[in-house]
Amino acid sequence: MKKLFTGVTAVTVGASMLFASSVSAHTVESGDTMYNIASENSMSLDELVDLNPQINNPSVISIGEQINTDGGSNGGSSSSEETASTEDSGSSNNSSSVNISSSEQDLLERLVTAEAQGEPFNGKVGVAEVVLNRVESGAFPNSVSGVINEPGQFDPIRNGSINNAASSQSKEAVQEALGGSSNVGNAIFFYNADIATNRWLDSQPTQSKIGQHTFKN
Repeated sequence: MKKLFTGVTAVTVGASMLFASSVSAHTVESGDTMYNIASENSMSLDELVDLNPQINNPSVISIGEQINTDGGSNGGSSSSEETASTEDSGSSNNSSSVNISSSEQDLLERLVTAEAQGEPFNGKVGVAEVVLNRVESGAFPNSVSGVINEPGQFDPIRNGSINNAASSQSKEAVQEALGGSSNVGNAIFFYNADIATNRWLDSQPTQSKIGQHTFKN
């Protein structure tokens, strides 16, 4: 596929997505993320991703890259209607089967910040996935707030670090988890095997290891 570059306008010949002067676009600057760009343009991360099929990995964008932010370019698809319907019900738009309110999403973002500080982005997504997997498992409370606040489960609840503000990367990680990401499969536990004092998880099936965390079923 041939690409023509004219100034800052990139036109992909033969593709459905064309960047032209009539389409609103955001030029990526240092520190930008897809999540932040979506928030600044009053849309969800999923909507922004749908508007930019040329981006293979939403977690990796380059300075100077043009991000389409013209919400009207999706032709009035049902995703906008679904977003409005979800917001009316007080829940966040997501591709997960878990219903989550805005306050629960904030709680999950703060948990990820506290539990996965210093961990790579995929590790942060994995922590969020564990919480969502627990909600769906039937063996834990059936809500995000119930899972997080269940006694004895998460150290940030005991030590108070859950009250710290969420980092921007943790917010983006939660959005990715809600969008259906599956970095850790059906894992419902995670731990740092190098410093854990309780070893019962050692014998459980391992789904993946990301950073210092091992994710277990």
